[in-house]
Amino acid sequence: MDEKIAPQLEELTRALGDLEKTGIRAEFDKLLAYRVPPELAKESILRKFGGKRKVLKVKDLSASLKNFEITGRILDIGEKAIRPQEGDQEGPSRLYTGVLADETGSVMFSSWKELPGSVGDVINIRNAYTRLWQNRIRLSIGEQSLVSLVSDSSLPQLSELSESPAKKLADIGAADFSVSTVACVLQLSHREVLVRGKQSKVISGVLADETARLPFTAWVELPGIDIGSIIRVEGAQIRMFRGMPSINLLNSTRISPVGPEDAEKLAFTFESVAKNPVPLKIEEIASRDSMFDVAAAGNIVSVRPGSGIITRCPECSRVVQKGNCRVHGKVEGIRDMRIKAVLDDGTGAMSVMFPRELAETIYGKTLEEAEQMMFSDISKDVVYEDLRRFLTGRYLAVRGNASKGEYGISFVAESAWVPEDDLAVRAVELLHRLGQDKEDSSSEGGVSLA
Repeated sequence: MDEKIAPQLEELTRALGDLEKTGIRAEFDKLLAYRVPPELAKESILRKFGGKRKVLKVKDLSASLKNFEITGRILDIGEKAIRPQEGDQEGPSRLYTGVLADETGSVMFSSWKELPGSVGDVINIRNAYTRLWQNRIRLSIGEQSLVSLVSDSSLPQLSELSESPAKKLADIGAADFSVSTVACVLQLSHREVLVRGKQSKVISGVLADETARLPFTAWVELPGIDIGSIIRVEGAQIRMFRGMPSINLLNSTRISPVGPEDAEKLAFTFESVAKNPVPLKIEEIASRDSMFDVAAAGNIVSVRPGSGIITRCPECSRVVQKGNCRVHGKVEGIRDMRIKAVLDDGTGAMSVMFPRELAETIYGKTLEEAEQMMFSDISKDVVYEDLRRFLTGRYLAVRGNASKGEYGISFVAESAWVPEDDLAVRAVELLHRLGQDKEDSSSEGGVSLA
């Protein structure tokens, strides 16, 4: 070994483990080949693969995490051969996929290298990362990841981790694959869908308990179950769509009605969960990854660009830019109207999307009237500017679905209204806050507000 790089390699080995096994030595040599000084090359490698590595649990995982450490028990593992693409000189490679779990949840994983354990074993993974796959978080194990077998672990046994945990609806999230719960049927509808070329009957609706509401889809018959029924669900599958969990009832799911005696012991009834949701503070909505069918109220502090009259693709409904859909290319677009606003209640802010029906109601103008305004003014921005003048500062309540993304909370409104009896309550709250400020300033020798 070259004496000039030996100290750097020793430090990297102490921090990152076997450099040859993880492929980090090759990265280091590549930097040296580009005439990067050994000390700078070491620092670059540590920033990329080392740094301050976080030790996470499954419940802490989110999209696009890098360089973290996690320990879990393998619940399932399999492998498949990946054929090389045409023209690729390398032979077929193998992809290992499965499910890893700890006491907080389970997550699917994929690895391009063989793992040192099998079903039931506990492994520790360093330099792991996550990505989104089919709307779910997936744990990825790359060439630079270091995986080791853990012989002694405090994790629950395989049989316990394999069971579907009993959860309240508010606790169900992206880390869940299969859950059990007790909930009330709020909504129920039947429809037919095309699955693999065959028509299949599907039941969809909404479940609720004292903590939350969630949509569900049943691919099996639900005899004797109707709106108002309280059911026990065991082994339901959880699917994610745009950050929102939904409950899938399959052939393997056990569904049974809850009897009157057991229903009396629950913390909810059909009457209690069927009430309209009470508006939440935005900071409470922001504390969750997603919330289904919730309400909030606040002032519109901004109407964002992209509001007003837009053009959508007739095939996929995506917004068309300069006559082009990013999926279907050149199309003859269909006119539509929407409002993208920022709602603030003093505890936080969120982006709210109002579709055409709500936009027309809030704005007080139909799409046709807005188009006439645009044509008469010969300006595509006249509707947007008018929306800004009309809506900015207005107090509004909204009801719909919220999800948290890279840029904060996105709320898709399904209804909106101006609270009529809220002004007096808000005035009292404001006076109370001002009174507190007065007391605080007086106690600190500040200026009195009286």
